Amino acid sequence: MDIFDILTMIGGLSLFLFGMNVMGESLERAAGNSLRTLLGKLTTNRMMGFLTGMAVTAVIQSSSATTVMVVGFVNSSLLTLGQAINVIMGANVGTTVTAWVLSLSGIEGDSIFIQLLKPTSFTPILALIGIVYYMFIKDSKKKDIGMILLGFAVLMFGMDTMSGAVKGLRDEAWFTDLFLLFTNPVLGVIAGAVLTAVIQSSSASVGILQALSATGAVSYAAAIPIIMGQNIGTCVTAMLSSVGATKNAKRAAYVHLMFNIIGTLIGLILFLAVSALFSPAILGEGATHLGISICHTVFNILCTALLLPSGNLLEKLVCRLVPDAKQPEAVSELDERLLTTPPVALERCRVLTGEMADCARKVFRDSASAFGELTPELAQAVRDGEDRTDHYEDMLGSYLVKLSGLKISAQDSAEAAVLLKALNDFERIGDHSLNILESAEELQEKGFAFSSAAWHELRILIKAVDEIISLSFTAFRNNDLEMAFRVEPLEQVIDDLKEKLRIHHILRLQQGTCSIETGFVWSDLLTALERIGDHCSNIAGCVVDMAHNNMNMHEALRSARVENENFAQQYKDYAAKYSLK
Repeated sequence: MDIFDILTMIGGLSLFLFGMNVMGESLERAAGNSLRTLLGKLTTNRMMGFLTGMAVTAVIQSSSATTVMVVGFVNSSLLTLGQAINVIMGANVGTTVTAWVLSLSGIEGDSIFIQLLKPTSFTPILALIGIVYYMFIKDSKKKDIGMILLGFAVLMFGMDTMSGAVKGLRDEAWFTDLFLLFTNPVLGVIAGAVLTAVIQSSSASVGILQALSATGAVSYAAAIPIIMGQNIGTCVTAMLSSVGATKNAKRAAYVHLMFNIIGTLIGLILFLAVSALFSPAILGEGATHLGISICHTVFNILCTALLLPSGNLLEKLVCRLVPDAKQPEAVSELDERLLTTPPVALERCRVLTGEMADCARKVFRDSASAFGELTPELAQAVRDGEDRTDHYEDMLGSYLVKLSGLKISAQDSAEAAVLLKALNDFERIGDHSLNILESAEELQEKGFAFSSAAWHELRILIKAVDEIISLSFTAFRNNDLEMAFRVEPLEQVIDDLKEKLRIHHILRLQQGTCSIETGFVWSDLLTALERIGDHCSNIAGCVVDMAHNNMNMHEALRSARVENENFAQQYKDYAAKYSLK
């Protein structure tokens, strides 16, 4: 083996790792909605959690990414530790899919059928289709499919290049001696753990082992302990991600580590016992791509079958290793670990934006009720609620900006932009609700009072604003385009009501039934209520944006009138419902 073989091996390894990364990221983007659906099924049911972890890992081709995501879920209190254990065990089985895909490069035979199965026969076609999809088709989903095909082609090309380059090692005495050394099971486990910890991917390290098996120097006696060690090495990513996390999140990372350590110890004991008692001849034979895939799968399935029923014991063990803190911990509502899987992070943002909307609605209703009976407790509740909406805006805004900077699908990018736009509207509704409270406090402090006619008109306007909040918030939460179209007619009625109430107040001033002092409070109230209606209209516009994949708010609001065939009738109905007569 000369310097050129070494350079070829390095190039093949680089292409292999790059292709695996590209394919994994593209699969993740393409399967965004499917990931949300799968993760929505995480329940206390042990088997469902196991199957979900297995399916997610098979989709994104990385048990490390799944485990990091689970640590983030636990840190955000989206998963309990018991649920996380089941998902982590499923991830260990799901990661074996990659080894089976890579085993295709080891297929040998002279028949046409066998030749067609070899990656070198069909990956050029996949690469051609992939580059056409990526370069000449604008649809983002098809671009992702193109990147998946390109990533797979590069992955398999790198695997083939790497395997061809290392074949010269079969004649190198030092290489043969090295793998004879790894027939010592303990050294084999350590080697597998170190290699996987360095590249932080058990799938990639299994692929490298499969490539090295092309030399014929890698026996099953050396390969099996290395495979066991790879399961331990892959825990490094999750352990690093748990730094600075809550106790339960750290426990989730420790579960991954302890599960693999216990599984490896049991596997090692069984391996040593079988080797000593039976000395199977197969252990001395050269490992193949397919054989390594089988060993990898069988080992992970056996470990899971053995330890899945013992999930409660694992939970107790890690609770001993990571005891409870004396002081209660603050739970992170948005965990940066979720950014490793952008579709999941985006779904979490949508959920929290819904919570922000609920908070803003409660602030409005509390502030409106202040005109009935204003108490210090009610005033404090409004101010606390308004502070919460500010907190939501800061937290979600910065998180969504980070999320938007990642490689995400066009649909996810559009949704992130819509959420960013909606955040400001929800926060401003909280601000205007606080202004309503301050108007009520000013009336109380100065001993002012509105006339009975003014009170009657104000209640009608408040009811209209309360309905537009409910309409727009429900449309936003459910992505309901039909309900979003109902917002604009009501917003127009609210604008008309504001003008009528302003004119009526001027008439009452002229008649002497209202004072100039209350006029200032009245004007502030009308402005706050009318602007809340405007922000609700903007929120409905966000729903229209998503439906049309268009970020032009003014165009969205125009289409809410043009496309709504019932606009005139709905306006008429709302005008009658909120008539001042």
